[in-house]
Amino acid sequence: MTNDEQVEAARAYVALSNAHRLDWISPMLDESASYYSAFLGDFQGKSAILDMMTAFFSKIPDMNWHVNSYRNLNGSCVELEFVRTGKDIESDESVNVPGIERIFFSNEGLISRIEVHKA
Repeated sequence: MTNDEQVEAARAYVALSNAHRLDWISPMLDESASYYSAFLGDFQGKSAILDMMTAFFSKIPDMNWHVNSYRNLNGSCVELEFVRTGKDIESDESVNVPGIERIFFSNEGLISRIEVHKA
């Protein structure tokens, strides 16, 4: 994948996340992908990641990521700055969380790792 293709794939991943389309996100993930979130913890493997996302979207059904910028790093990673918004249905509190996300791609063009850091 070229750097531009990686940025476009990251944009597509965010758009699908905003649409809560896990059925379309699933084919983007490598089977052995890993996910680290400073907010949620570590998840290993595609199945564990999709389970976490399912629970996350259930808790905050109107979750939305507003991305401020995308930039390619190191030829295999796209970094984006975001603000995540929505309403937690358990606590009835609004969510407004800034962060930095890094999406790493395998040689096959699949997402191999996602890291979410506090801003």
